[in-house]
Amino acid sequence: MMFKDKYKIGTSTTLSTNGERSRTIGTSTTSFDRLSIRPERPKGVEGLRTNGKQSRTIGILSLGCPRNLVDSEGILGRLNFKGYSIVDMDKAEAAILNTCAFIEDAKTESVDAILDLIDLKRKGKLKKIIVYGCLVQRYKDALIKELPEIDAFVGRVSFPAKLSTTQTGSRLLSKIDWRENHSLGRFPLTPSHYAYLKICEGCINNCSYCVIPRIKGRFNSLQMDSILKKVERFNQDKISELNIIGQDITGYGVDLYKIPKLTELLKRIVKITKNIGWIRLLYLYPNRVTDELIELVRGEPKICKYIDLPIQHINDRILKLMQRHTKKKDILRLVDKIRKRIPGVALRTSLIVGFPSEQDEEFEELLTFIKEIRFERLGAFVYSREEGTKAFDFKKQVPDKIKRERFNAIMSCQQKISQDINKKFLGRIIDVLIDEKEGGVYLGRSQYDAPEVDGLVYVNSKNELKPGDLVKVKIADTLEYDLVGESLE
Repeated sequence: MMFKDKYKIGTSTTLSTNGERSRTIGTSTTSFDRLSIRPERPKGVEGLRTNGKQSRTIGILSLGCPRNLVDSEGILGRLNFKGYSIVDMDKAEAAILNTCAFIEDAKTESVDAILDLIDLKRKGKLKKIIVYGCLVQRYKDALIKELPEIDAFVGRVSFPAKLSTTQTGSRLLSKIDWRENHSLGRFPLTPSHYAYLKICEGCINNCSYCVIPRIKGRFNSLQMDSILKKVERFNQDKISELNIIGQDITGYGVDLYKIPKLTELLKRIVKITKNIGWIRLLYLYPNRVTDELIELVRGEPKICKYIDLPIQHINDRILKLMQRHTKKKDILRLVDKIRKRIPGVALRTSLIVGFPSEQDEEFEELLTFIKEIRFERLGAFVYSREEGTKAFDFKKQVPDKIKRERFNAIMSCQQKISQDINKKFLGRIIDVLIDEKEGGVYLGRSQYDAPEVDGLVYVNSKNELKPGDLVKVKIADTLEYDLVGESLE
């Protein structure tokens, strides 16, 4: 089993269906009602009761991004603290599903997972199902109506003062303070040698295509002292890699301290992480990447020379429609500055193709930009029309066929770029973090590769290696996205 599957206690591969896939939650994305959290009263585990008794074994399936994964770790940490046993799904009495609803594909995956769990419940393999997260936050009323088999629906991990719940019949509706959710420690869902640290929740950018502010609410930063206490625990555990995440970590502190404090936070983190090998920064909004932050990344050996810079597009008209608060010239200037000041840096970006009214020449401008800039890492999304966003009502929606063609053109272009960039590693010796062993080969990553989203380094070794080892590897072959090498340890 690939290590990424271990993120999900009771992965979707263990779920079975009975072929009854005709039921849907509404007839289209527009049929869902917007969610509103109802007045609530404190409790917290009623949804896990079965005939007056609590289900003591719990399995979880966590969908979506690493931010969701951190929430799932916090949920399990709370339940573990209360005495529940966290087990694989095939051994669980109760199942928790933490959903994603960012784009159409994510919603489909979440609904399919719910139906899979319902199948298990019908077969007597589960007693209770609790559905958490973004899908519930967006479509609670429809879910309650269409899915009577679900025992509890829990909205976003949010920002009230305390955990709060409400009972609607026998079905629990609630939301959780994300700060409190992480206060009792985490039940790790990642491999033991790396972790995600979420330093903020929500978003302050309000892009016209994005539903995150409606799901997650206003931007909130975790207090710096609380973050540092978490870091101290990770340092005690001697993890090899700490990934610092948030919807936009460059905004960290603007709500608490009135100015961004990411660089200050990182400087304090570096001082207390002598046992941690790498620190990786994920999700940097271009407008707030400062000279001070660039210099810190350049000069601090622990911080990966990896800049995750989602630009979404390059055409000025599209950027304005997206409400990205930046222009092409600003992006070009920033990319040039980063590459000049951080030698050997890997730049990762994400793009949206098929945004409403995107013309052929505007897409060609984006494609030309990619060819010229040659990002080391790149991900692309087909525009997903999401109700509740400003862009939902934009005219001149691009047909799906054209969106898919543009997506394929972007990814085909990036594949060639990635292959060319990887060839430059041939014969070089690089540091590789070992993640797992599959067959007779070790799978690892360079500092230029984030977990789950980037490439791998396939490592041959005469000596036994273990997950978390940082080893010197000489690159002997290159693939489109991956490298192959021999351990020198």
